[in-house]
Amino acid sequence: MLINKVEICGVNTSKLPVLSDTEKTKLLDRIKKGDMAAREEFVRGNLRLVLSVIQRFNNRGENVDDLFQVGCIGLIKALDNFDTSLMVKFSTYAVPMIIGELRRYLRDYQPVRVSRSLRDTAYRALQVKESFLKKHEREPTILEIAKELDMKKEDVSFALDAILDPVSLFEPVYNESGDAIFVMDQVSDDKNSDENWIEEISLKEAMKKLNDRERHILNLRFFRGRTQMEVAEEIGISQAQVSRLEKSAIDHMKKYI
Repeated sequence: MLINKVEICGVNTSKLPVLSDTEKTKLLDRIKKGDMAAREEFVRGNLRLVLSVIQRFNNRGENVDDLFQVGCIGLIKALDNFDTSLMVKFSTYAVPMIIGELRRYLRDYQPVRVSRSLRDTAYRALQVKESFLKKHEREPTILEIAKELDMKKEDVSFALDAILDPVSLFEPVYNESGDAIFVMDQVSDDKNSDENWIEEISLKEAMKKLNDRERHILNLRFFRGRTQMEVAEEIGISQAQVSRLEKSAIDHMKKYI
């Protein structure tokens, strides 16, 4: 978790300074006059604000250093746009700017990119869901949300699934006495099962027992999707010969397997 990491981007967060309101006001006056040293001191004095904001994003699996750097960009943008005449505390103005910068980063650099139209559909569906829940004191079905949006239920369901955060296969779902069960332990993979893996090895070994011509014919027929006629034209023999060679090769492989 972020809270346990003391050094971030080479900065010892346990020794970061804390500025009083009076110090901030004086520094802002100096910054207005172009004092770069005051600007650097002000930014450093508000890094704890960045740390407090990125705590909200510590469950997304992002690199802490990356989040901190992005948060610092938001802090600097807030400083550049801050208007002291509005009589608003800097932290009140800066926090939404930092959060906005972090959200943009997570949106633009997430592993799976989701189109803007799909995100818009999902957020509209969430608004309908929240409104329905307040009115009826129960969650709506996908069909009810789709009806409200005048959309197909499949489109709504797809949009809502698209904005879900990806889950790591190594995410623990149960832990007892030090023995953790991970997501990958509960996921079935019919395509890459042990049985299929063994069959694939056997198939490759059986193919090695064929002569070059038989291996070439089977490769064209079953791995490249050619018809017997196409194979015959390619290697310069009749379709009947291709059929006989193919059958002979398969019989040979069956005996070996």
